[in-house]
Amino acid sequence: MRSLILYPYPPELDGISIQGDMLYHGLLKNGLEAVPCDRNANSEKELLYKTFKPDAVVGIGYWGDAPRIIQHPLKYGIQPVPWLNADGWVANYHELLDSLPLILTTSNWVKETYHRDGVTNKNIYPMPIGIDTGHIRPLPKDDPRVLKIREMLGVKPDEKMILTSGGDTTSKGFQEVLQALGKINGDFPNWKYVGKTWEKGKPLYHYRKEMEIMKDFDIRRKVKFVDGPLSRDFMCCLLNACDVYAAPSRIEGFGMIQVEAMACGKPVLSIDAMGMKDTIIHGETGFLVKVDEEVKLDEEWVYPWMGFEHKHKIQFSKPKTLAYKASVDELAKYLYMLLSDEGLGQKMGEKARKRAVKNFDYVKTSKDINNLIEKKLGVGEKISQEQATVSVQRK
Repeated sequence: MRSLILYPYPPELDGISIQGDMLYHGLLKNGLEAVPCDRNANSEKELLYKTFKPDAVVGIGYWGDAPRIIQHPLKYGIQPVPWLNADGWVANYHELLDSLPLILTTSNWVKETYHRDGVTNKNIYPMPIGIDTGHIRPLPKDDPRVLKIREMLGVKPDEKMILTSGGDTTSKGFQEVLQALGKINGDFPNWKYVGKTWEKGKPLYHYRKEMEIMKDFDIRRKVKFVDGPLSRDFMCCLLNACDVYAAPSRIEGFGMIQVEAMACGKPVLSIDAMGMKDTIIHGETGFLVKVDEEVKLDEEWVYPWMGFEHKHKIQFSKPKTLAYKASVDELAKYLYMLLSDEGLGQKMGEKARKRAVKNFDYVKTSKDINNLIEKKLGVGEKISQEQATVSVQRK
């Protein structure tokens, strides 16, 4: 099968780029034909439709990307297969989505969100994002890069390092983890907490709240920030530098960085909701703490860039859950267990690594996606019939 993969290309360091690039390279690793293209490159897409002649166009994005990854290939008679991420709620393009023979989502929760918001398509299949478990892997504790990162962050040899990474840390549960660490600080004071962000202090109102929490618990000196884009090599070293990866995210369609932490042999502390229910096994590869609060809205704004004629508010027939907050008390309990019992974290990390390699390596996930598309679109069957016809003619 020939696949055209639409994502930010050439790839950058954001999650959408990595998701698409892993799919593209995974298909090549499996000996399949695939070509990458930027989602916005309409002229290049048209050229590839006519020369590469893909059997399917797999577009990476969310429902708002429908014009680029669904409508555009349909205009040229090419079958789109969107691979959709979460965005809180699905505001538009319901009829278009319902008309497709196959939709991929990054988790069961994303699928449930589409159904909750009125997409009735029965051909929605969750398919996990793949990662390169040969590249993102455990490193020795005495690896010079790991030691130097810990030194740069002010982590002493006898201290435990907790890490949270995201575009902004608060969406990944940073505030809840701060409160949990404040609660256990008296019983276990030997820790440093590192937050990796794209831009320090953004959004400002979240950053101010984080500063307030640190001040209330008198833990500001124990918290460090790493800002800006980081290469995959650096992220592998940063993940290996931590002892616990903590991200009880408020909204998370899959949680790729959490799976990468698992691939590095780290126990993951997250929330029992959303995409993490597909990736983390509670009590084995990490802990999933219970939801303490659901963030619900009765209405929301929509805009022209969402496919609407003008900006206006949509009233929901019943409140929609758009985010979650984890139980601080449970976070404190499990953090203390992982920080105080080194053997527990090591055992969970080993199981996490095995699970990541078995279930989320990009070569496997890409093959699974290809096989599903062939099955649902009948592409593999078509190829087999063509090959059989050629074989008969040759005889």
